[in-house]
Amino acid sequence: MSDYDEAWFDDAAGPLVRPYAVTGGRTRSDQYGLDMLTLVVALPSVAEAAALPTEYAKIVRLCQRPLSVAEVGAHVDLPLPVVKVLLSDLIEQNYVIFRKAAPPTEVPDQHVLQAVLDGIRKL
Repeated sequence: MSDYDEAWFDDAAGPLVRPYAVTGGRTRSDQYGLDMLTLVVALPSVAEAAALPTEYAKIVRLCQRPLSVAEVGAHVDLPLPVVKVLLSDLIEQNYVIFRKAAPPTEVPDQHVLQAVLDGIRKL
């Protein structure tokens, strides 16, 4: 076997595609400020998204119920920056909507939440 014929990966692994190839070479998409806790949900049905490229269609199928960006990344097995670029594309094309998590300064005080819980228990 010559150096040219040397196998670089296991045949069972399938084709190897670099993440930047999935995003068309783009590595960042800060347009929407997506973070790991941002919730995303698909607008169209799975059938409507069938014409999309594979990775996009997979994300739309997953997001039929709200998921965080981190959960989407785990399900599609792609690096988080790649998932953010793909989600940004889907948001731009109105396939997905998003909602950012509340900043820690806007989270209700623990004492207020405890008082609400105590009031519910008394009912």
